[in-house]
Amino acid sequence: MRIGLFLNEPTGPDPIKELGDGIAAARDAGFASAWMSHIFGLDALTALAVAGARTPGIELGTAVVPTYPRHPAALAQQAMTANAALGGRLTLGIGLSHQVVIENMFGYSFERPARHMAEYLDILLPATRGEHVHVQGETLKADIRLSTPGAGMPVLIAALAPRMLKLAGSRADGTVLWMTGPRTVTRHVVPAITAAAEEAGRPRPRVVCALPVCVTDDPEAARARADEVFSMYGQLPSYRAMLDKEGVSGPGEVAVVGDEDSVLAQLDELRRAGVTDFVASPYSKSERTLALLGRLL
Repeated sequence: MRIGLFLNEPTGPDPIKELGDGIAAARDAGFASAWMSHIFGLDALTALAVAGARTPGIELGTAVVPTYPRHPAALAQQAMTANAALGGRLTLGIGLSHQVVIENMFGYSFERPARHMAEYLDILLPATRGEHVHVQGETLKADIRLSTPGAGMPVLIAALAPRMLKLAGSRADGTVLWMTGPRTVTRHVVPAITAAAEEAGRPRPRVVCALPVCVTDDPEAARARADEVFSMYGQLPSYRAMLDKEGVSGPGEVAVVGDEDSVLAQLDELRRAGVTDFVASPYSKSERTLALLGRLL
């Protein structure tokens, strides 16, 4: 299982330098990958292309870029450009986002999101391979061929529901997860995505599992802190469904928390469940947490 690091959203006066310093620190520490979310701050692809270009030797990924605000050919062009700037080190993670964001903030319909993703992939995947795309879907259309350098990066889908996991396994290179605990990974995610890949004759998919991590001697306080820091993820329907499937009340109960031995045991449980890449999001007592993770690199 490869170990990656979730990059914090820069908050200082020079966010690109701050992000670049974070990427360099992750590379120098030995992390296999560094991942950036795309919410309402920096544009993740642009920021990674600029901040990461001078730090070779580490995979850089988006977790994740929402699909609705960008036509898939436009996203393909941007991602290929970023991949060219990064020397082929980009992994493009995409996702639906959430109904409250897509409908209330962007003004798009969130009707039949799995149909949207299927049609999105019809265009995005061949476009990122440099192929001519001719698609006439119900909601998306394209007749284009990009000449952009940087073709061929892996594409992961933020997939939690069965239809999305089938798309991730049968058509993309895997999934990138958030707030999804070991029981759900073992019983739901890995079996569904692996079966879809096998049925489609595709390679075994990547399962990138990102979770909050805290190495501490006071796990009860650390879990309470995680519930506070990540409270909104306990309310968004897609994550709430995964927490319910796990049988837990909130984000703190899926955070990887405890002393060194306990955290190592929890990470090994994820590895045995089929996680190919664990992406750590340290949120408290980060020095001790990073020191432990460093032993695994």
